Amino acid sequence: MRTQYCGELNSRHEGQEVVLCGWVHRRRDHGGVIFIDLRDREGLVQIVFDPDRPEVFARAEQARSEYVLKVTGRVRARPAGTVNPDLPTGEIEVLGLDLEILNASETPPIQLDEHGADASEELRLRYRYLDLRRPEMQARLRTRSRVTQAMRYFLDAQGFLDIETPILT
Repeated sequence: MRTQYCGELNSRHEGQEVVLCGWVHRRRDHGGVIFIDLRDREGLVQIVFDPDRPEVFARAEQARSEYVLKVTGRVRARPAGTVNPDLPTGEIEVLGLDLEILNASETPPIQLDEHGADASEELRLRYRYLDLRRPEMQARLRTRSRVTQAMRYFLDAQGFLDIETPILT
């Protein structure tokens, strides 16, 4: 379905056609050009939709926060003065050639950026599936996965067997 993860794109991919899937992190409409920051597990990339493709542009106008999109586009360097040094993908953007809305979303009850941690713990636990999309929580999941993998690798090298017993409930 996808050819790259959003956060893996960089200037080496310039000129390539890519297929990306992810959540709409932010959408901005700047006088006839729509910018969508698309987010997946690896990071964020800016997608640009020009009005010269009316059908694609109309679908981009419908996209809202946390919609799940599949975007086909061409990687290009950002225009001079628009490079974002704070973003690993800040030197490039993707010109959207095709857009498919895989799933619409209601407005999320918690923010999924740096302000999401401000939500109450009760709200974050109630919407745990959303809370786990926040970068801080994803970093914790990655760390936990690496620690578990290292432990299993070590124990396997020592001749231990990893046995998962059934749980009776």
